[in-house]
Amino acid sequence: MLVPGVDLIYHYFPKLSERQREQYRQLGELYPHWNSQINVVSRKDIDKLYLHHVLHSLGIAKFTNFVPGTRVLDVGTGGGFPGIPLAILFPNVYFHLVDSIGKKIKVVRHVADELGLSNVEADHIRAEQVDGQYDFVVSRAVTRLVDFYPWVANKFRKKHQNAISNGILYLKGGNLEEELKEARLPAEVFALSDYFEEDFFETKQVVYIPV
Repeated sequence: MLVPGVDLIYHYFPKLSERQREQYRQLGELYPHWNSQINVVSRKDIDKLYLHHVLHSLGIAKFTNFVPGTRVLDVGTGGGFPGIPLAILFPNVYFHLVDSIGKKIKVVRHVADELGLSNVEADHIRAEQVDGQYDFVVSRAVTRLVDFYPWVANKFRKKHQNAISNGILYLKGGNLEEELKEARLPAEVFALSDYFEEDFFETKQVVYIPV
């Protein structure tokens, strides 16, 4: 059965395997179920799960592909975004999803288990307390970059193995000029409207900060 909205994912990512297609389809059943118990997605937003959360998360994959063996830390993952949609797309990449709110991590673990995502680990922990080295840190607008960067500045591997250098991939909306000036970081900004035609993406961007 086709879950409403999942065709958006199939449209923009036509080379998915049957397993991946099924995993994305399952998201449309799992999140409404868990959201009715633990609010991880805005109640008024759950009907737009695929557009506002799944496809938005996959904007990072339109900007870059992760090679097998890449290690990715998802900070402030909430209900598992962008980590879960990316983990489906890149089954040979390790994703460590962390959040300071335990009940949200509970949902992430259940969703990952239901989908059979052996490449996902989820922990109830603050970003500053994470002990590990990663190629990339991903996040969806957790806080201003000037505050976010110190949390993760010491968590990057020295060796680069992807097409782009290790760094932060931050999903953010609106006018970023002031925020980037405040952070004083060597950021590059890429408009998601270059990849997705829906109106929702007109003000959405991927901010890439190499380290």
